[in-house]
Parts: sequence; structure tokens; C-alpha cells
Amino acid sequence: MFSYYISNAQNPIKVKFIGNCGLHLTDGDTNIYVDFPYVSGAYGYMKCNPLQIDSIKNNALFLFTHKHKDHYSKKIVKSILKNKNGQSFTQWKSKKLVKYFESVPNITIEVFKTKHRFSLRHKSYLITWNGKRIYLSGDTEDSKTIGSIQNIDWAFLPPWILDDAKEKNIKIDANKIGVYHLYPSEIASAIEEWGQTKSIIPLTKQGDIIRIQ
Repeated sequence: MFSYYISNAQNPIKVKFIGNCGLHLTDGDTNIYVDFPYVSGAYGYMKCNPLQIDSIKNNALFLFTHKHKDHYSKKIVKSILKNKNGQSFTQWKSKKLVKYFESVPNITIEVFKTKHRFSLRHKSYLITWNGKRIYLSGDTEDSKTIGSIQNIDWAFLPPWILDDAKEKNIKIDANKIGVYHLYPSEIASAIEEWGQTKSIIPLTKQGDIIRIQ
């Protein structure tokens, strides 16, 4: 496993890469899962270890950018909400999501309507947690939204967003970029392209952890 640090006096936020756009974010008290649980191996993307399902925390929050199977499993989410007392916010519940976080200490969330040509509605999120700004793009293809946001500590983006930003000469103002949602066949080339960079980190190993402090 690897760890990267951006340090200040606040408690660290631990981000665990689960697979595809699936992440588990926690400060030890609040647990947020993004685009997880998903259908294992859907559309040829990463499979999911069943132990990841078993290890989901009680009373967790679940955020989804959209409901494609490589981001969302209706069956598993329903079971988790029943057995572990969590709350789920799909892209259709963005107003409810923002209102909910008004009562959560040290966390705010901004929701952006972003384009994904295979989805009727897609949302991207900017979470500010203990003063750290974390952007979660999901499957959107357009880099204009992230290009309009400043002072991002970590941005989690698929590789095509980096390509789109380069093509359009859009600057991404992020200290670190985690490249996720890779096909298994793309992992080797992603490591070759970004593996030695300090600011762009390909997320290729499920279970790896990033600490934002």
C-alpha cells in the first residue's frame, strides 16, 4: 500500500481506493463511500472483492455520481441500507445531500451537474473536509467544471478528463490528481505514463490508501 501526505494540524482524511470510481473516505468518525458498491466486473472494469462489501461501516453515507453498474449496485445498496443503517444519495438527490451535510461538522459539499453521454443525469462533487478540498469527477467527459474550481487538494479523475483538459488548454488547479476508473488492460500504460510523477498518481491497486492531512 502507498500513502501520500498533505500536512496541517487537522486530523487526516483517509481515502481508500476500492476500484473504478469507488472510494471510501473517512476521518475515523464519518464514513463516506463514493460510487460504491458497484457490480463487480461490470462492462469489463475492475472486479470487487466480497470482503470490501463485508467491511462497509455502519451508519455510512453513500454518494453516487450516476447509476451505471460499474458505479452502483441497486441490490447491494438496498441490502446495506437495511443491515448497516446507512444513507444513500444518488445523483437525483443532490438537494437532499447538500441539506444533510449542513448538519455534519467540518464537512460541506458542492454538487455540479456534469455531462456523461451515457447517463440522463450525472453529478460531480467537491467535498471540503477539515479545510481540505476533494473533487470527485465520476464519469464526466468535460474538463470545464474542474477547470473552474480553484485550490483543490486532491482531484480524482478518469484519464480522459486529463486528455480533454490538455486538448482544450484547461488548467486543473489541484495539488494532487488521482487517476481512477482504469480498465485492467490500461493499468500498465497508466503506470508507465504517470508512475514517476509527483502530482499525478494512477490508482491501479485496489486497497491502496491516500492520507490527506
